[in-house]
Amino acid sequence: MTNSNSRVAVYTGSFDPITLGHLNVIERSSRLVDRLVVGIGINVEKQSMFTPEERVALVTSVVAHLPNVEVGSFSGLAVKFCRQAGASVLLRGVRSLGDIESEFTMIMANRKLDPGIETILLMADGQYSHISSSLIKQIASMAGDEELGRFVPQQVVTAIRGKQR
Repeated sequence: MTNSNSRVAVYTGSFDPITLGHLNVIERSSRLVDRLVVGIGINVEKQSMFTPEERVALVTSVVAHLPNVEVGSFSGLAVKFCRQAGASVLLRGVRSLGDIESEFTMIMANRKLDPGIETILLMADGQYSHISSSLIKQIASMAGDEELGRFVPQQVVTAIRGKQR
């Protein structure tokens, strides 16, 4: 049950896998709200590195040091997941102007779907602006553990190596 005066936000994404850029946005966002729900979107049409359950477990372990952060998964509309989580704020992390451009369309669609949900874009710190889950998938088999650790938390390096065995 959520206190009606509490500030609750949802940060959605595929997190396949979670990167240091995602973690940066989560840590900074968690300081802005009373409760932050990380929503792992499930798209069955997309080829994933990790199952939804594995992604929930990985993100949960990576954010364990943040007491006001919870992790859940959803399929369907992000605005519906926001409402189910008791949130009226949808946070989105952006890395570049290109991200902002693509987010604009989604923001407008979400506003039509649920005008009561506000979207806030949070820029990832500059040192993470080049990191994407797609990049991790491309370099994972070629990069050493130390190199991969420059892009993802250690738990993710371990999980990726487990997938490669």
